[in-house]
Amino acid sequence: MSTPETASEKQFRILVLHGPNLNLLGQREPEVYGSTTLLDINRSLESMGESLQVKLSILQSNHEGALVDAIHQAWGQQDGILINPGAYTHTSVAIRDAIAGVALPTVEVHLSNVYQREEFRHHSYIAPVAIGQISGFGAASYRLGLQALVGYLRS
Repeated sequence: MSTPETASEKQFRILVLHGPNLNLLGQREPEVYGSTTLLDINRSLESMGESLQVKLSILQSNHEGALVDAIHQAWGQQDGILINPGAYTHTSVAIRDAIAGVALPTVEVHLSNVYQREEFRHHSYIAPVAIGQISGFGAASYRLGLQALVGYLRS
């Protein structure tokens, strides 16, 4: 007879979403976003996922509907979401509603400290439906976000 998995033993499934323009990392405004590419970030997350014993599904899209669809498809398939919504942070009620609708623990991440930037970047539609937000640590924001999300799921 097998015993049920405890939260600390379960292999969690995490959906990682990268929003618009993040495919241009490494070349787009390096003074703001650094020289790390999206491929570098994904490789780092995959390596960290292995060490944390979590399975990652990763998607980048410049299209709001594709991100909403991915969030909907996560319901019942994923245990949590790590998202950098990019500019959709400040504009997308649709992404906010999708996250609220699937009710999966979500961590919002940003490479730059959005609160040190233009005023319009200070408002996030995502933050009120996320369990937390990490910004300003460059590519490390993603790793910190993944670590926080996994810690939350295991607690």
